[in-house]
Amino acid sequence: MTLYRDEGIVLRTHKLGEADRIVVLMTAGRGKVRAVAKGVRKTKSRFGGRLEPPGHVSMLVYEGRDLDTINQAESVDQYRPIRDDLDRMTDALSLVEVVDQVAQEGEPNPALYRMLTGALRTLNDAPRRSPVLVAGFYWKLLALEGVAPVIDECVRCGRVDDLVSFDCVEGGVLCREHRHGPAIDTDSLALLRRILGGQLSRALEEPPGPATSTVSTLATSALEAHLERRLRTVHIMNGH
Repeated sequence: MTLYRDEGIVLRTHKLGEADRIVVLMTAGRGKVRAVAKGVRKTKSRFGGRLEPPGHVSMLVYEGRDLDTINQAESVDQYRPIRDDLDRMTDALSLVEVVDQVAQEGEPNPALYRMLTGALRTLNDAPRRSPVLVAGFYWKLLALEGVAPVIDECVRCGRVDDLVSFDCVEGGVLCREHRHGPAIDTDSLALLRRILGGQLSRALEEPPGPATSTVSTLATSALEAHLERRLRTVHIMNGH
């Protein structure tokens, strides 16, 4: 078997047999990887709690035909502030859930890996949890997927003023004449433009309010429309 070394973020795990666990990771060099961690559920496991979402690990892995096997796993970052804060942990799980849905097994995606590690680092290190970090990640992910929304003009007629609604099916904002879908006000649109226009750091400083709520709700709807499935973690976080 081929032995390789890589770094990755743990996206999810599930049980295998009596003591093993399948670990799904987004890796730096190989995209999404599914690997077996043998004996990880035993109390004396050498892996400890390192192979749990959203842990960042450096691994030595045997490449298998169907499943790889993790031989060694050392912690790069366990994101302790995230694990010690329920809200931050829920945000982190929202991030890894969508990466799990988007990433393809065996297909390297360095840009997505950098986005995920950067978002987790920001979530971990920021003195104040941003109400739009998850939404910002969702919007940037849609842009990375090549389906960024039209936000500078009406998607129907090209009008650049009096933009009052956002429709996921249409793929962007609409003017008053062609309005369809949820309403979007000027503050929310300005925040969305900062997120997608290269001012994400500034957008993350936005305090909680109607604009952050609108942008977050629209981000979830837009990403779910793209994935054609509901996002479990974000709906648990919102209580529905």
